Amino acid sequence: MTVIYTWRNLLFALLFSLCGLLGNACAEDVTPPTPALEIEGETNSPITEMLMTAISLLGVNYKFGGSTPDSGFDCSGFVRHLFATTLLIDLPRSSMAMAKAHRGITIKRDALKPGDLVFYNTRKRPYSHVGIYIGEDRFIHAPSRGKSVEIVDMGDRYWKKRFNGARRLIESPIAPPDPTNENAAPN
Repeated sequence: MTVIYTWRNLLFALLFSLCGLLGNACAEDVTPPTPALEIEGETNSPITEMLMTAISLLGVNYKFGGSTPDSGFDCSGFVRHLFATTLLIDLPRSSMAMAKAHRGITIKRDALKPGDLVFYNTRKRPYSHVGIYIGEDRFIHAPSRGKSVEIVDMGDRYWKKRFNGARRLIESPIAPPDPTNENAAPN
């Protein structure tokens, strides 16, 4: 099953709900916007939950050393916060350490899946920036001072030129054990 989430779709759903409450105050032939982000997998998969949480943080201000929505985020603080709060995975604090960690596998750009970490050289040193791949050749990240969490196209000249690599920390969605499966190994 493919689930499509975008902040525009969420906004549309809210507006549509309000139209239902307001009656005829809204146009009857309202159509949803074309989906801009497709997240493959089940609606309740941990990766999908992480990406939806990431999208909910769009607009949170950048702050060097920041690691919470209230204080703001830098790139590694943003990624670390999402992996810790939604997947219970404790990542290193810096993008370089995340790239070099022995956790996960190295992924080629053409094999990226939503939830993979993508690394860039933005400070004249490799792996100085990190974001999370969301699909359709785009990633979400906390960019730099004066900006806020945003989604960008990896094909943009700036990002294409600075791409350093990617890591997959979770191969497939984590599903809770099925208690009805009689063939499961005992704990």
